[in-house]
Amino acid sequence: MEEKKKGIGLIGLIGMVISSCIGSGVFAITGQLAGVASPGAVLIAWLIVGVGFLALAFSLNNLTEKRSDLHGIFSYADAGWGPLAGFISGWGYWLSAWLGNVAFATMMMSTIGYFYPAFLPGNTIPCIIIASIVMWALTYLVIRGVESAAFLNAFVMVCKVAAIAVTLIFGIFLFNAGIFTADFWGNVYDNAVAAGQYGPDAAPLGGVGTQIFNCMIIMMWCFVGIEGASVVSSRAARKTDVGKATLIGFICLMLIYVGASVLPYGYMSSTEVAALDYPALVYVFSSMAPGWGGPFISIAIIISILGSWLSFTILPAETTSEMADYKLLPASWGKLNSHNAPSMSLLIVGACTQAFLIVLLFSADAYDFAFSMCTVAIVITWAFAAAYQAKWGVQNKNMVQAAIGFVAVAFQVIGVLFNGWSFLLLTCVGYIPGFFIYVKARKDYGNAITMGEKVCMGVVSALGVLSLVLLAMGVISI
Repeated sequence: MEEKKKGIGLIGLIGMVISSCIGSGVFAITGQLAGVASPGAVLIAWLIVGVGFLALAFSLNNLTEKRSDLHGIFSYADAGWGPLAGFISGWGYWLSAWLGNVAFATMMMSTIGYFYPAFLPGNTIPCIIIASIVMWALTYLVIRGVESAAFLNAFVMVCKVAAIAVTLIFGIFLFNAGIFTADFWGNVYDNAVAAGQYGPDAAPLGGVGTQIFNCMIIMMWCFVGIEGASVVSSRAARKTDVGKATLIGFICLMLIYVGASVLPYGYMSSTEVAALDYPALVYVFSSMAPGWGGPFISIAIIISILGSWLSFTILPAETTSEMADYKLLPASWGKLNSHNAPSMSLLIVGACTQAFLIVLLFSADAYDFAFSMCTVAIVITWAFAAAYQAKWGVQNKNMVQAAIGFVAVAFQVIGVLFNGWSFLLLTCVGYIPGFFIYVKARKDYGNAITMGEKVCMGVVSALGVLSLVLLAMGVISI
């Protein structure tokens, strides 16, 4: 029987998974999907995404059980392909986590815009000031103690899941099958666009395949945080709870996401939903429950985002602390304060988040840019973990586990290459300063940089420079 130690329990770990995932995405996803896909294509896309993330959840569950000696999601890449792979995986996760905080900040300000329209764009100067205050307050909270913050996170999870449940119940009772099936594949809308009924700037949805691919990054963003329990596995009261939390969290998330994104199509037409401001669910529920629905769901969104923001303050600092233990970052990144929190790492995360918040002032669609960068960065980490799952299955002659890993890898790679290649190139820019830190850490610990590592770092850096050139030429944009 596994000895129980002081740390984060099963409920806290489930809270880490669900609260990390349910932030802004679940409330914005209805409007985002309505703008790129019909109800039928959305359902097919959810089926594909569900299979892909179920494979990832099973992979993390298996690796947690079979490689209990490894701590942190980046450690699978390190174990499979060496220290540079471990660094690339961990640094990608670190980039993703604080970029996610930027997306949360933008959506929170847009939600406040429901009450005060001046905040609706989400990236004005007042928005950046308020978001910065919230960000540093959460940083201070985590510096005071990671495990106490995780307990608060579980409490926030209960509050926001309850609010979403109320929304889903209304959606079920007000669901109209006639509205839902009126333009099930988007043909009516595309014909109207072709006839010029929506003006010269309106774009058709395209074929079902195109619609499905356009859903990928949006849906994948909603699962950023599925690895949350694995990231803090070293702080779990029971290591076996980590895999359970990941699977339970995944099942809950799928039910919530499918309901929140599909049910509104049975209340308003997809064209009407697509025309709503961010976050669309606020305005859908405001119509469902006149008078109190809008304020109710707006407050729920703010609480929800605070929970995810808290998680994504804990997770990058936890990752860099463990990377320092694996000698992939300088020891100073893993130094813990008297509250057992990596204060230096947290301050660096805060500084990077602050800098990127300022950059958002110049973004045409701040929320889309931030969540797309966050999603693509974390796919690097997910793909490495899934690839190690496949390698572990082959090495141990367990073809079922190998197949699960291969499915998860294929899903991550295809999803990004077809729908986020430009963001993948921009992510390479974030690795350039990271490589200098990695080289310093390796030298500090007396480890030489191999020729293969130099070539790999050179290629990634070159792709980062290329992305800046393409950005300057207007080929890609923020």
